[in-house]
Amino acid sequence: MALRKTFKRKPLSMTSLIDIIFLLLLFFMLSSTFSKFSEVDLPVAGQPTLAATTQSRAFLKLDSANASLNGRPVALADLRDAVIETKQDTELALIVSLGTQTTAQTLTDVLVALRGIAGLQMTLIGGGA
Repeated sequence: MALRKTFKRKPLSMTSLIDIIFLLLLFFMLSSTFSKFSEVDLPVAGQPTLAATTQSRAFLKLDSANASLNGRPVALADLRDAVIETKQDTELALIVSLGTQTTAQTLTDVLVALRGIAGLQMTLIGGGA
């Protein structure tokens, strides 16, 4: 005759399971991003308007991480202040020339830096080979 052992099951504690679920929930909440992606207006060269001919003009040349405003080298961090200085309480038509080594991130940084300057109209032109 074989001896048969009987085991009593203990009630399963849900405390550990709930702790793990809350830790996972916390992890996913902290590691996800809840911000919206913003749009950046991308002006393209077109026909000049009458208002554009009465504005003062400036030329910004971008190439990789370098920028020059009206022929003067300017750091990307100081670009907004340099454009405002050039604008001098008038409307400014800024022509932005993209070099062959200009990255999309550099262009986005410039467009975001110059966003919101009153009286500024930007026009993008592609760089040559």
